[in-house]
Amino acid sequence: MDKLRDFLKSWPGRILLILCLSPLALLGIESYFQGGVDPNQVAQVGEASVGLSEYQNAVNSRRSEILEQLDDASLLNEDVLHEQVLKGLIDRTLLEQQAGKLGMTVSDDTINRLLLQEEIFKDENGEFSNEQFSFFLRQRGMTKDQLFAEFRNQLSLDQLNASIVGTAIYPMKAVNQLIDLQLESRNVWLQRFNWQDYQQQVNLTDADIQTYYDANKDTLKSDAMVDLAYIQISPSTIKVDDITTEELQQQYEAYKQGLAVVDERQLSQILVTGDDAKARAESIKNRLDKGESFTALAKAESDDPSGETGGAIGRFNPSVFGDDAAAVETALQGLSVGDVTAPIKTSFGYQIFMVTEDSGSKVPTMESMREELTAKAKEYKRQAVYADKVTAINDLAADGFSIEDIAQQENVALKRIKDYRKENNTSALSQPAVINQAFDEFTIQDQAVTAGIEVGTGTVWVQPSNYRPTKTLALAAATPRITQILRQQKASALALKDAKKLAANIKTPADISKYSASLQALGEVSRQNALLTEKERSLAFSTQAPENGIVALASETEMGASVLVGDRIETQRQSQLSDLEKSQTANIIRDNLGQDQLQDYLDYLRLVYKVDINEANMAGAQGR
Repeated sequence: MDKLRDFLKSWPGRILLILCLSPLALLGIESYFQGGVDPNQVAQVGEASVGLSEYQNAVNSRRSEILEQLDDASLLNEDVLHEQVLKGLIDRTLLEQQAGKLGMTVSDDTINRLLLQEEIFKDENGEFSNEQFSFFLRQRGMTKDQLFAEFRNQLSLDQLNASIVGTAIYPMKAVNQLIDLQLESRNVWLQRFNWQDYQQQVNLTDADIQTYYDANKDTLKSDAMVDLAYIQISPSTIKVDDITTEELQQQYEAYKQGLAVVDERQLSQILVTGDDAKARAESIKNRLDKGESFTALAKAESDDPSGETGGAIGRFNPSVFGDDAAAVETALQGLSVGDVTAPIKTSFGYQIFMVTEDSGSKVPTMESMREELTAKAKEYKRQAVYADKVTAINDLAADGFSIEDIAQQENVALKRIKDYRKENNTSALSQPAVINQAFDEFTIQDQAVTAGIEVGTGTVWVQPSNYRPTKTLALAAATPRITQILRQQKASALALKDAKKLAANIKTPADISKYSASLQALGEVSRQNALLTEKERSLAFSTQAPENGIVALASETEMGASVLVGDRIETQRQSQLSDLEKSQTANIIRDNLGQDQLQDYLDYLRLVYKVDINEANMAGAQGR
């Protein structure tokens, strides 16, 4: 198994496992050796196609990878997942065809050399083993020719990838310049002009609104919305009854099993039977409490044959006592060598036990763990009730009950969200999984209650109604939105006008004191300063100040407009990055540039090779 893991980490192993190209790393080995061409396809790419089963396998594989990294599965956006997987498969198919067109190939000798180096194919003497190699092929249902064909195909893709990504150039001089920018700092004074302070000065006419509407009509669309009714439960909302002794005992037994501790205590017993057994047992216990010998009393009083040897019966064996085992075990809890139980009524009569020897590990008594065991028992009971409730609600939803009926029958609070949006959703149920279910075509058409959707630590069921699809807004409906946009634009323009006026009046360091009441002194700031917005940071370092002077800058910003006054921009004399860190930074930049170049090349290939997507098969694969 370790050899297989090492192989999958090696160069040819990675070819089989993830297909090397990072933007296309979607499928495992199973996806490539299907033993035939899938008659169904989701996309035609030039002369090749992306098969339906290949696509579904890729989606499932990628979904599993993502879910391993997510604590809440409802955060997975299935639409984005399907879109990214399809793009990756099309990209790979485009590159495969282009590699073939360019005549990029790898010889059998090269593949043989790579395989001969792999430990997984070597015998105990470190030599290549045909038997090991054949076993590997049989496990995967492949022939040698199929394996070689896939290796050759992937290595050709790697050649093409390297010829594109590997040509990205970003010299160290440019890296140093980029690092120097991050080391810049200057003293800054700031004044913000918020657009809201100017909106009362804005006058809008019907003509302004009409003009904007005519120019932007195609972008003025309503959001797709439904009115959503939902119920939500989680284990924390489930109330459970008090814990019984039996439930507490079960948790204690589970605790002991988890410790894998065996009760090694040796026992002796005194058994008395007959109509007067209870009275006799209590008399014997009194005599024991006064100090009489257990062994002597067992020989004299016990009605069990073990009495002849002083009552020794060995280790406690629950199976001997049947239904009485729990009672006997409870009586024995916490007893040490020499301790004696009270008389216990069993199917045999009345029994008194004494611990004579203990060579095992000490286990805490149930009483000493009562608080912890009670908490565990409650949680176990709560989870069981929660699971039953989820099942019951799912059954009611499947039977066609409305969300109102389910809420009433299961005594769950019914909640509603009016104008629940498909896009830009900021409601309490903004998780992609909930949105996808709420806007599912069949759910909307039937106005059905969805199956339970896992959200965080709980489950939610939704029922959409009053579906309103996205559409171009009429002028009357668009007017409030247009009014807000134009009001902010015009108010920001007024704010900028005042900002420029202030900046024009600040020309020397002495001028700063004239406006000290409005200017906020931020002190020395860098390009990473969190006190400035993104646009303000860009503005703050856009212009150098003269020697011993200042520069006042005004610009429109996210809030309206800002004036930033700065002194000379200074750069730290020495970077805090080592030469190795600078080299790593350069490699990261080059890799990013290479990926950009690869994407540009793929865009070009989409012009060369016709790409047709089978929307019907795609919809079927996505369950629509």
